[in-house]
Amino acid sequence: MLARLFLSVAALSALVGCGGFGFGNFSTGNRGDLVVLEPPEGYAEDRDFREAIAQVTSLRIEQTPSGVIVHAEGLPPRQGFWDAELVPENDGAPEDGVVTYMFRITPSRAGTRTSTPHSRRVHVAAFLSNIALTGVSQIRVQGAGNSMVARR
Repeated sequence: MLARLFLSVAALSALVGCGGFGFGNFSTGNRGDLVVLEPPEGYAEDRDFREAIAQVTSLRIEQTPSGVIVHAEGLPPRQGFWDAELVPENDGAPEDGVVTYMFRITPSRAGTRTSTPHSRRVHVAAFLSNIALTGVSQIRVQGAGNSMVARR
């Protein structure tokens, strides 16, 4: 029993040791250039296919002890739009003191009613911590037809 255990450990050690010398598929030596098989525009599940909301109708900032909550309201062209979100541009980094969000939303199926503006309103919010607000003087929310800016 002890001999089998010893031989098993010795065989595994030999296999692991071969990997560093370039034998078989266990090679960890020089691999040459790294080839990336990802498509240039990225995988479909990683892309955001939502469109910008037709119109941003209101924007307000609510101060909290740990940062701010950005509240935005938008108006899509017809009822049934869903999955709305404020998506930060530039990975949320401020550009010239301005943090920019794109108000994105998934369109409804064709044939939905237009109805009244009140019935189409969509509300979204995003949180910005005090650390993320360092050097920020304005927050901009963009839609397809307009954008709104709130000053801190």
